[in-house]
Amino acid sequence: MNLTAELAATAARLIVDEGLDYGAAKRKAAKGLGASSRQWPDNDTVEEAVREHLALFHADTQPAELATLRAVARQWMQRLAEFRPHLTGSVWRGTATRLSVVQLSLYCDDSKAAEIALLNLGVRYDVNSATDPRGQPVDVLVVTAPGGSSGEKVTLRLTILDHDDLRGALRADARGRKWCGDLDDLDQLTAP
Repeated sequence: MNLTAELAATAARLIVDEGLDYGAAKRKAAKGLGASSRQWPDNDTVEEAVREHLALFHADTQPAELATLRAVARQWMQRLAEFRPHLTGSVWRGTATRLSVVQLSLYCDDSKAAEIALLNLGVRYDVNSATDPRGQPVDVLVVTAPGGSSGEKVTLRLTILDHDDLRGALRADARGRKWCGDLDDLDQLTAP
């Protein structure tokens, strides 16, 4: 196995078993293997390694965990429908486990409207920040919600984006898979 493949496999294990995001997992894998950032695998390679890791070590539990997270995402997409929510990340891509975060992008004309909606729903949240597709800082509202019958809590990251950013979000990856989807797309994805 070459170093890039080993980095991808190690990062995949960290993502699945420790709940790290791709960037943190690649940094930790590179540090542990003494590799430079030039040797890091791209995210598509890491995602394939995540799929392999899931198939080998979590095939009996991951589908149910994913279904639970998608049900939570669906519920919140319905609650926040006025903000054109799109599911993204591992829950959308099908690689999520119980440690994964439900990532929703909200496309708002007014960035504070989503916060007001959460307050009106009686939902407690924290405000963090991230970078939007243009490199500008945006708010990320972090909510902890019940996660189904297991009683575990699920973390949701609601990234507040400008309505105009929606066009760029709908592009596909190199294999033609979408990076995000709205409620109709999620329903099609989960249809039996």
